[in-house]
Amino acid sequence: MKTAVAATLLLAGTALLADTVVKRGAPLSDAKPTPLATVLASPDEYLKDAVLVEGVIENVCEMKGCWMQIAPEAGKPGMRVTFKDYGFFVPTDSKGMKARAEGVVEVKTLTKAQADHLEHEDGAKLTRNADGTAREVAFVANGVELRK
Repeated sequence: MKTAVAATLLLAGTALLADTVVKRGAPLSDAKPTPLATVLASPDEYLKDAVLVEGVIENVCEMKGCWMQIAPEAGKPGMRVTFKDYGFFVPTDSKGMKARAEGVVEVKTLTKAQADHLEHEDGAKLTRNADGTAREVAFVANGVELRK
């Protein structure tokens, strides 16, 4: 009997943890999410106003959690997400979690050295120009929510 009760409590606790939402930064608005694939296809259309996106975390800074790479689906191209004013971080073990992020899209050209660093040190997936530079679609989040 005690074993059955303990097993039930363990399963209930695991279910609660699975439903836990990790929140960082500012609370997210109730705006309808814009598909991440849409933002990636036309990033210049999302440079001025905050946008809410959803995706899966493909990679994360394992030292501090100071950035994450999110994609529409596992294995698809995505974008690098940093956090406004370096004001918050995500858990360093959040790779594979579902993410909702609200913030502003940035499009920038990285130098060859910057692109090398992001690829070799951080595991970023970039499309390089002939001269070694790369165009990066990035996102500066005001707030994020993560779920398992």
